[in-house]
Amino acid sequence: MSHDHADHGHSHEGEEGPAWKHDGVRVIGANQLDANTAQTPGMNRAAAINFARVGAQKLWAGTVTIHADAKTGAHHHGHLESVIYVVRGRARMRWGEKLEFTAEAGPGDFIYVPPYVPHQEINASATETLECVLCRSDGEAVAVNLDIEPVEKPESVLWVDPTHPHGGV
Repeated sequence: MSHDHADHGHSHEGEEGPAWKHDGVRVIGANQLDANTAQTPGMNRAAAINFARVGAQKLWAGTVTIHADAKTGAHHHGHLESVIYVVRGRARMRWGEKLEFTAEAGPGDFIYVPPYVPHQEINASATETLECVLCRSDGEAVAVNLDIEPVEKPESVLWVDPTHPHGGV
């Protein structure tokens, strides 16, 4: 039984091919990031990859710049996975039921935050900006602020960013 190419959505000569020119690979230039996102004092965020910008279904990616000495309160991101890549500066992460565990990361290091892990992000430097790339496993807005007394006291700032613009679920 023979099948004609049209049955499989293939194009014939002279017909339009798939719309991959506009719906295929996308490059978001450094000067094209969208800073029109919810912001937190001490932090600046800009979206590069999300549903609104490129149609991403399962990812959010962008940059976050954390001012010297700035830190979040304790929170987790529900079922989302997060990856943070440190571009410049020194990041300190605290995590655990009482934020009892700590690790630091510098330029070129990756940080993985699993779902539901209580954590706190900290700029470990009192003088230098921390610049990171942030990727999340969903564009859905999930953040749960936790009533944990952090070891390192933040300003009273709830965690707010493009994937959870209201500092809550």
